[in-house]
Amino acid sequence: MARHTPPRPVDVEKLFPELAPLRRETVRLHPRAGEPTCRDSSVGGPLLWPAEEAWPLCPEHEGSPMVPVVQIYRAAVPDIVPFPEGCDLLQVLWCPRKHGGGRWVVPEVRWREAGAVGEVLSAPPSPAEYWENYVPRPCVVHPERVTEYPHWDLDDDLWDELEFRFLDLDQETGWDHQSHLSTAPGTKLVGYPGWSQDPRWPDCAVCGRRMEHLLTVESTEGDALSRRTWTPVEDIDVRYEGPGLVLGDLGGVYLFECHTCPGRPFAYRFDCP
Repeated sequence: MARHTPPRPVDVEKLFPELAPLRRETVRLHPRAGEPTCRDSSVGGPLLWPAEEAWPLCPEHEGSPMVPVVQIYRAAVPDIVPFPEGCDLLQVLWCPRKHGGGRWVVPEVRWREAGAVGEVLSAPPSPAEYWENYVPRPCVVHPERVTEYPHWDLDDDLWDELEFRFLDLDQETGWDHQSHLSTAPGTKLVGYPGWSQDPRWPDCAVCGRRMEHLLTVESTEGDALSRRTWTPVEDIDVRYEGPGLVLGDLGGVYLFECHTCPGRPFAYRFDCP
């Protein structure tokens, strides 16, 4: 079943025309518990992994196997997702064990051509130890393209200009810019990261340019406030099972990549309310 996010409860660009040039498109994945196969886009589902290719291992836990987190086929998502030339499959894995330095997981990103995969690995290795809340329940996805606007990513001058207008709108209507109007919550591709604190965009270690947001993996599809306006119409008053992740204090993992350097170098950040 497709998912449809309701339109914003107010006309954001009419009220705040300064935000119009900053709009971005994101792809909400809306993962719901199911039985995906390796031929499906999924969260926590099996990967289309070549049998002859080594399975990723955690560099910090004596070779402990990683677990599938996200698999996305190009045909399943809008063209705004920038797949590298010759690739039509995005795969993200991570080590589901606690790591030092305040890190919840250690991720790995792979791009590949699905048609070039011959024999598929039927039984990938599983870690002997893992943190249960870091292993996503297998979910089918329902990609949906939506528009979003920055909140924490506003520069200081624009924030100073808009802050009191945001507060006035909240007092007059009950609509909070951060929770109800700006960035879409939940697991999503491209667009703005769902920061809950000051942004920490990484720079590419090779070329020094600021990286682009590739993927947000969040513990939930919104808190009590954001669900008022971001819940898909098909899920209003419906209880559903998602991936069941608990990342930190219901936080998120953000993946970034460099579109300039060969091999698409990537980096990641953790964010917690």
